Amino acid sequence: MEFLELLSPSFFLLAAAGSIIGIIFGAIPGMTATMAVAVCLPLTYTLGLQEGLALLLGLYVGGISGGLVPAVLLNIPGTPSSITTTFDGYPMAQRGEAERALKTCIVASLFGGTFSAIVLFFFAPVLSDFAIKFSYIEKFLMIFFAMSVIASLSKNILMGVFSGLLGVLLSLIGTYDVSNGGNGEYRLMAPFMEPYLAYGFSLLPVLIGLFGISTIIEEAEKGAREPSFENKVNLSKGTPFRFNIFRGQFSNLLRSSSIGTFIGMLPGIGGSAASILAYTQQKNFSKHPEKLGKGEPEGLVASESANNGLTGGALIPLLSLGIPGDSTTAVLIGAFTLQGLQVGPLFIGENIDTWFSMITALMFANIVMFIVMFYAIRHIAKVVLIPKFILYPIIVMMCAVGAYAINYGIMFDVWTLFLFGVAGWVFTKIGIEIAPLVIGFILGSSAEVYFVKSLESYGEYSILFTKSPIAMVLWGLIILSIVVSVMIHRKSKQHANKEVKS
Repeated sequence: MEFLELLSPSFFLLAAAGSIIGIIFGAIPGMTATMAVAVCLPLTYTLGLQEGLALLLGLYVGGISGGLVPAVLLNIPGTPSSITTTFDGYPMAQRGEAERALKTCIVASLFGGTFSAIVLFFFAPVLSDFAIKFSYIEKFLMIFFAMSVIASLSKNILMGVFSGLLGVLLSLIGTYDVSNGGNGEYRLMAPFMEPYLAYGFSLLPVLIGLFGISTIIEEAEKGAREPSFENKVNLSKGTPFRFNIFRGQFSNLLRSSSIGTFIGMLPGIGGSAASILAYTQQKNFSKHPEKLGKGEPEGLVASESANNGLTGGALIPLLSLGIPGDSTTAVLIGAFTLQGLQVGPLFIGENIDTWFSMITALMFANIVMFIVMFYAIRHIAKVVLIPKFILYPIIVMMCAVGAYAINYGIMFDVWTLFLFGVAGWVFTKIGIEIAPLVIGFILGSSAEVYFVKSLESYGEYSILFTKSPIAMVLWGLIILSIVVSVMIHRKSKQHANKEVKS
């Protein structure tokens, strides 16, 4: 195939390096796959598209997988998606089965990641072909549906809606592009900011600030004291791992990977929801549900295959519809922006070589992740001992240099980086959710263009409801997502009230 000619040794080296660096980020409590991708995003500026994506996809895969290390050894989720890994991983570690638990997670991660990459390969082109037929109306409603899903599945519905709308509002700062029917006048603008914000806030400093700097500030708030974990990362003793631990677990692997992939396709939900849902389903299907949470390998299989299934699933709406599936794929949009490409229905057809190289990078990164973690887990486990007072200043410096270099040395981008870093830290304090805000920021300007173009073409608001059967289906999905979420939140409130009374 022609795309193989574009894959150089550096392509595979960068995918492998990304996977290893991602593992380190994921294994350090407080750092995530999203942060790894955001911090390293400026590095892709000097790379070709294929090489840059190989690095970032490696970081994505490694970052998600690395979170299992502190989850098992320290009972601390390395990433939000590894919450349920702590339920059975830590009890196994306390019994002297730390290495057995870690390697069970690693094998399950490989299966989940590979499964989702295969689903991505077959499903994304089909969805792209379908989405090509969308008019401006369907495109606007698709973004509206994505925003409704994000908001409805947030911890608080009203705050989720507010967070998404705040992101849209921030995306509208600047001028409405004349080429899209605008008059070029400033809007949502302080007079003294006009020279800097003619085109709004730059995407990449915003992303790096929200996911990189805000995390550093949050960790710094907790204090510089470094707890001692030396006694917990010694894996030289304990029950050895055997592959027969997966006997009878194929249905668990397949079901949990499918759940993770499907949840990844829903915009903005995230890996924690995928792993929790897969873990709950395994508990329902288990022959011994009472044992889950007390150190059962099947709980680890469900959790890790689900959260790694998220990787390919989250790329499906990104590449076929231009809608990020989670916060990490939202950051990946920055890589395409740096290369002058736009993701959406036409992306796969017009960039077939890039499409095949992404699939190759995703599969290769999963293989590297497995080999490195499976055979070097005793050494990787010591990553949790790296002092944060050494690590975090280096990350802040990388963020600042990257933001400065993205737009050829504009100092305002550095101020944007720190502004949104502080804002992200404040937002988490007052309950504003970052994922809806970021996806609203990314999709807001496109939603505006599609909405205005729809009205220009047909001249009345009713056209949003009567143009096509697809539009009616999308309205049905929007209403359904809101109704279901309200019912779920009511049930959870009732359950919480009952627990308080009891």
